[in-house]
Amino acid sequence: MKRALLPLLTLTLIASASASAQQAKELRLGVFPNVTHAAGLVGVQRGLIQKNLPDGVKLVVKEFANGSQINEAFAAGAIDAAYVGPGPAMNAFMRGVPIQVYAGAANAGAVLVARKDSGVRNVKGLAGKKVAVPTRGSTQDISLRHLLHENGLKATDEGGNVSIIPIDPANMPAAFAAKQVDAALVQEPWGAVMETQGAKLIVNEKGIWEGGNYTTTVLTVNTKYAAANAETVKGLLKGHLAAITYIKSSNAGAQKAVAEQIYAFTGKRPNTNELFKALARTRVTWDINLKTLAEYAQLNREAGFARDVPDLNRFVNLDLIRSLAK
Repeated sequence: MKRALLPLLTLTLIASASASAQQAKELRLGVFPNVTHAAGLVGVQRGLIQKNLPDGVKLVVKEFANGSQINEAFAAGAIDAAYVGPGPAMNAFMRGVPIQVYAGAANAGAVLVARKDSGVRNVKGLAGKKVAVPTRGSTQDISLRHLLHENGLKATDEGGNVSIIPIDPANMPAAFAAKQVDAALVQEPWGAVMETQGAKLIVNEKGIWEGGNYTTTVLTVNTKYAAANAETVKGLLKGHLAAITYIKSSNAGAQKAVAEQIYAFTGKRPNTNELFKALARTRVTWDINLKTLAEYAQLNREAGFARDVPDLNRFVNLDLIRSLAK
């Protein structure tokens, strides 16, 4: 009888070892150097995310400039989670990339600015101009196209006369200085930075869409990673919540942490006034207004970046973040 038990015991030990081996020893997290990613920046810089991960799991932070890069990294299996705009996340999801939204991160936080000498005074003034966005298909690209349509304009690729130029947000101030573009719809703090350099604010964060009640950044996770590393994902969300709480309780501390992490990523450090203005234009929150997200999905299709809209019940899963936020 004992001999008969040995193969079973051996198989059990092998199975246990295999299951243990599936538990990742690191969490690879993508973040942008933008105030709309403040929860991620603060969570990383102050060690709040690492602190909440299970023992033995190392946080590996990867800086990205736009949603297209994030999608490529998810598709290649190079990251496990990321802060990213809902537009790129939707498009990746509908292309079959195994990701799901586990939390919101920020609402609003993007503005339309124009060079002082561009002649642009309002959205209609963008006719015949070059306007920068972070990347094609980004949340800001889609928002810009919607603004143009509301004002009787179209992008050149839609048969209109407004040229939309992809430029990484951190490089937009230099593009303005070199007069490569006339305007930009961009996330903070880069709008505030360009204002410091003399740019004019054309549309504030509330005027971009829905009075500012729209999701700009979400926290997405690779679903295969989540299935194999439930406690790590739980720790990530705890760290995310801790960062949001810190930002809401300490504006000065949040400014410092955001500035330090942006500098670590880009070598550029927004000043206090720029960060104060940028954070005032951004609402950091874990929650998502699903109604406006559904409307955003329609805008995404309207802009031509998707043939359909995603099933939000499969795309978004806020159950865990809601339970942790109680």
